[in-house]
Amino acid sequence: MSSVIAAPRNARSRRTAQALLEAARALLVEEGFEAMTMAAVADRAAVTRRSVYLHFSSRAALLAALFEHVKETEGLAESVAPVWNAPDAVTALAEWAAHIARFTPRIMAVAQAIEHVAPDDPDAAAHRRLVGQGRHGDCRRLITWLADEGRLVDRWTIEDAADMLLALISIDVVRTLLVERRWSRRRFVEHFTTVLHTTFVAEKH
Repeated sequence: MSSVIAAPRNARSRRTAQALLEAARALLVEEGFEAMTMAAVADRAAVTRRSVYLHFSSRAALLAALFEHVKETEGLAESVAPVWNAPDAVTALAEWAAHIARFTPRIMAVAQAIEHVAPDDPDAAAHRRLVGQGRHGDCRRLITWLADEGRLVDRWTIEDAADMLLALISIDVVRTLLVERRWSRRRFVEHFTTVLHTTFVAEKH
């Protein structure tokens, strides 16, 4: 009997959490991070403030959940899969360029809002560091793959190359080319692949 009762409650709880995340995303994109207070999210989702705190203990927790929500709804796993399923590291590097062009625009509004206030807001700064660590981990994994296959240019250490790759995939770089300079995604992938290849890939002997 209890399991029958619990299921609707769980479903209702999931719907509430979904509504809160969508409300937070809308506030973040439309009005900026400063507007994304717990009270504003509650009002936007038409729930009580207590309900917000039942689902997310703090604004930092809400922000972390929001970023994961955006990654999931915008298809991060599907976008990045060709990178890690590539037959070799050089092919993976080209797939990485395609992934950056494909996925970054989908999260750009949320990422830019967080970047804008990170220097002055502890919640945003903490989340920015966490996301940065994850992105650096992916860069290091890719560079290590190149090195393991003997295809990393000798002048690079793995750490320095991973740091450089992280810088090259920054939101600013992607925004400048795709938004400000109005490059097509195809143009971006073609030229960015060339940059990555000439920067990191050693020719076979």
